Amino acid sequence: MPDPAVLIEAPRGDADWEAYYALRWRLLRAPWGQPAGSERDAFEAAACHRLARTPEGEIVGVGRIHRLDARSAQVRYLAVDESWQGRGIGARLLACLEGEAAAWAVTQVVAQVRRGAEDFYTARGYARTGPGPTLFGTIRHVWMAKSLAPDTPHGHA
Repeated sequence: MPDPAVLIEAPRGDADWEAYYALRWRLLRAPWGQPAGSERDAFEAAACHRLARTPEGEIVGVGRIHRLDARSAQVRYLAVDESWQGRGIGARLLACLEGEAAAWAVTQVVAQVRRGAEDFYTARGYARTGPGPTLFGTIRHVWMAKSLAPDTPHGHA
């Protein structure tokens, strides 16, 4: 069941950015022994970032989207703290990022998806488009894509 009390918003200041990147690292890099800083890439400054914040101010989810070209954008680093999963936060973050992509007038959103997360993306209109890399020697990925209709905010008729 979605948790409407959790807000989806852009990071607002230094403390938000610090917590945003700390959560990204903790969920997506630390379990594989990757150093702090490995959760960032060359697209950070040009990307649209969103976080999920509890009423108490805790950041429990993160996600980012950046343009690839005039017609496509890529979702990256979408993650929700394990204790907050199953409450619709990831779906809301993804929908918000897709909304940004639609505002950019892109027609396709792609994602490099961990094998265990394919069902999450499939349920939200993504289709597998091919194999992806294996990160850190163990995390298998696939490429997935979703078409956005140019005349609707999230590709839904």
